[in-house]
Amino acid sequence: MEALVIVAHGSHLNAGSSAPTFDHADTIRATGAFDEVRESFWKEEPSFREVLRTVESDEVYVVPLFISEGYFTEEVIPRELRLDDWDPEAWDSDGTSATHATLRPTDVDKTVHYCGPVGTHEAMSDVIVQRAESVTGDPDVGDGFGLAVVGHGTERNENSAKAIEYHADRIRDMGRFDEVKALFMDEDPEVDDVTDFFGSEDSEARSVSEPSSGHGPRDIVVVPLFIADGYHTQEDIPEDMGLTDDYREGWDTPSEVDGHRIWYSGAVGTEPLMADVVLERAADAGADVDAAVERVRAETGGAEPADD
Repeated sequence: MEALVIVAHGSHLNAGSSAPTFDHADTIRATGAFDEVRESFWKEEPSFREVLRTVESDEVYVVPLFISEGYFTEEVIPRELRLDDWDPEAWDSDGTSATHATLRPTDVDKTVHYCGPVGTHEAMSDVIVQRAESVTGDPDVGDGFGLAVVGHGTERNENSAKAIEYHADRIRDMGRFDEVKALFMDEDPEVDDVTDFFGSEDSEARSVSEPSSGHGPRDIVVVPLFIADGYHTQEDIPEDMGLTDDYREGWDTPSEVDGHRIWYSGAVGTEPLMADVVLERAADAGADVDAAVERVRAETGGAEPADD
């Protein structure tokens, strides 16, 4: 028997934090790709520490529903799952290239395929594009549009920015949008000044923190690379960008800001195609899920992954 365990942060304060995890688990469960599909959380139940004990299968694929490699994926989750032989070097990662490692927990007789986080998988680029399609209602969105991929950014984890820049680079290489930028909440270039970073012909030659002249695509799609909507995506970012003076009053989509129309999508992790990324992670670790991947893409409107 084979099981899939999706591990996520969860929250004691935001009841909606776990909703994407349950939604994607339900989508995958419906495909029948695994004998069991379980959800597990750091801040909710069932906990990381107990989840493997709830699984009957002897082979388990563990996929972290996290954006970047770092403290949770390299320390907390392996520790709580009691993967004592775990070593981050097993991923041989540069910060965005984690794959998987096969390990044995110390307290249960199971084989665990511990996967890299969904946020650094190449398939996440397709989810970001799909998110832009969803918020604009245009399956061909791109021509005449700029795209901002937004992350938290933090000096405590350099990989946090790497994940954002990785997907911005991949989507830029697709040539679909007029411009693609990686922006952040807590480091330069900051999302507060989103309209300043789109528009001049020499934008690629400028420092990433240097604003442009303010010209360029009138329409900008802003996609936050967060798993769930919460304080940052529903309060901080909308107010910081000038979509609203008070998040409690809401905002228009699109909103007019400095002569641009801002199409703000909310957290990318709520996009249904995210279930595909979870399956792709499991597939990379050896799970036979090709049929499930095709079904999820068909049901969520996902396209075939872009070639590198």
